Amino acid sequence: MTEALSLARATLLAPAALDEPQLTQALGALMRPGIDAADLYFQYAVAESWVFEDGIVKSGSHHAERGVGVRAIAGDRQGLAYTEDIALPALHEAALQATAVAGAGAAATSVPVPRRAAPALYPPQDPLVSLPTTAKLELLARAAAAARAADARVAHVSATLSGSYEIVLIAAADGRRAADVRPLVRLGLSVMLEAGGRREQGYAGAGGRGGYDTLFAGDLPERLAREAVRQAQVAMEAVAAPAGEMPVVLGPGWPGVLLHEAVGHGLEGDFNRKGSSAYSGRIGEQVASPLCTVVDDGTLPGRRGSLNLDDEGTPSQRTVLIENGVLRGYLQDRLNARLMGMAPTGNGRRESFAELVLPRMTNTYLLAGPHDPAEIIASVERGLYAVNFGGGQVDITSGNFVFSTTEAYLIEHGRVTRPVKDATLIGNGPQILSRVSMVGNDLQLDPGIGVCGKDGQSVPVGVGQPTLKIDALTVGGTQT
Repeated sequence: MTEALSLARATLLAPAALDEPQLTQALGALMRPGIDAADLYFQYAVAESWVFEDGIVKSGSHHAERGVGVRAIAGDRQGLAYTEDIALPALHEAALQATAVAGAGAAATSVPVPRRAAPALYPPQDPLVSLPTTAKLELLARAAAAARAADARVAHVSATLSGSYEIVLIAAADGRRAADVRPLVRLGLSVMLEAGGRREQGYAGAGGRGGYDTLFAGDLPERLAREAVRQAQVAMEAVAAPAGEMPVVLGPGWPGVLLHEAVGHGLEGDFNRKGSSAYSGRIGEQVASPLCTVVDDGTLPGRRGSLNLDDEGTPSQRTVLIENGVLRGYLQDRLNARLMGMAPTGNGRRESFAELVLPRMTNTYLLAGPHDPAEIIASVERGLYAVNFGGGQVDITSGNFVFSTTEAYLIEHGRVTRPVKDATLIGNGPQILSRVSMVGNDLQLDPGIGVCGKDGQSVPVGVGQPTLKIDALTVGGTQT
């Protein structure tokens, strides 16, 4: 990470004539009596977005920001002040504000944090310059043309391309200095089919940490277009969804978003420290079927949710959360880890320098099991096969959730038959994991489109799972 640290210093500190002694001085202003930890989070970020609709460039935007978040921690309190003026006087003023917000608390017990090297999971490149503007727009035009060629009923196409480039530098009062250079790109396509007075939509997308030129090479735009049209075609044929409790089979890949929401958030350290999660105080207990092993892994090369290091400078790692159904641990930032007497797991994340650090997921998924997917489907006499999901709501304390499907099918006599629409899944996160009776051998990760929201902050994440069978889950529909 020496290259990243040198680039971060040149980009963030050199223009303001900040040097190491001045960093130490600013951090010293934070470490007043009663303050037990402090850090500075410098960030430079530039982002762009293009929207191509109905044969024209509908919009384009470009945004850049630079600033520093100044944080003081006293006991269980965080004080944050931030400034876009990266200069010593501004840092001193922000330090006064941050320490005033944090107050003074009893010194927290320090937990030794193993020092380990950060991985190198993605190229330290600016993806925005990986293709000229004409080539970026050509990607969008190709995708839109492929969608219209795939079905004469296509009435509307919207193709979007977005990318960002971030350089972050973390300077902590304990002497840590860490930096990361983070590329991120995403290509998405939404289509609408119209026929006989009926309109249905489909969406497909892909992304990751790298350049436009590598991640969207070949015929990927055309393949995404055909997938978006396929989903809309399925929706055009869908019948009313059934209602009631029944077996539900979740498809591989993106359906892992249900696991992310219904289970993953409940395993974040802050909720468990406060006792507000359904998993609080249950480490070592059986909380799921023995077939279920859930991990959060920020070290997958090039994945959307991966990080070389988190926003506190802790290198990413692979954390086993549930092992063969037994709860093994939580996702931790440094604050909650220290207060719980645990080690941080590299999951301290923030949307920007203007936000507080929170324990957040990276790439969260359920490991593969022993069953063939066809065997899982064949085991269901009457049930639902859910392949794609839209939005949902989850209550962290109880684990209760409601999720809407965007692509689902009936399972009848061990066969996938008719597509259904307007199916919702209603249940409880810990409960559904205990009802998992079959886990497929076909683990897939999502295509790189996930965004997670928490406390008003959004960060990129990844999800995944194999095909799995839940013996009983309430399906909300219109057909009884």
